[in-house]
Amino acid sequence: MPGFIGEYECTLDTKGRIMLPAALRKQFPRSAKSLIIKRGFEKCLILYTREEWAVISKRVNDLNDFVRNNRKFKRYYFQGATEVSVDGIGRILIPKQHQEDAGLDEDIVLFAYSNQIEIWDKAEYTRLLKSEPEDFSVLAEEVMGNTKKD
Repeated sequence: MPGFIGEYECTLDTKGRIMLPAALRKQFPRSAKSLIIKRGFEKCLILYTREEWAVISKRVNDLNDFVRNNRKFKRYYFQGATEVSVDGIGRILIPKQHQEDAGLDEDIVLFAYSNQIEIWDKAEYTRLLKSEPEDFSVLAEEVMGNTKKD
């Protein structure tokens, strides 16, 4: 599956629904009638297609259960993962607990990249962007400097 791309500002309605922007919905496979939502590592939520969730779940499930930290990681990683349906007009309902966990207010940002879509409270996302490393090139070298070119 090709990766997602884009940043989209949305509104969380009073019932906890967001309208997935048309430009983002066009990037979904035709078969995507439901998505998996889970807590992110930071204060955000993550959306996956069912197909991508199957790939990630397999990687996590392949961890050896006889290793304590593997079991702990599995529990935390899968905790709260929930299937959400995309309705006929392109909305999804974000479960109340997930809204609270991510501190979502009315204004949110969908940050789509690679195989996932992060859901951020707009104010939190703005703070995140302001905390970007002063010298991003140093971070890029540390993370990407030893990778091979194809």
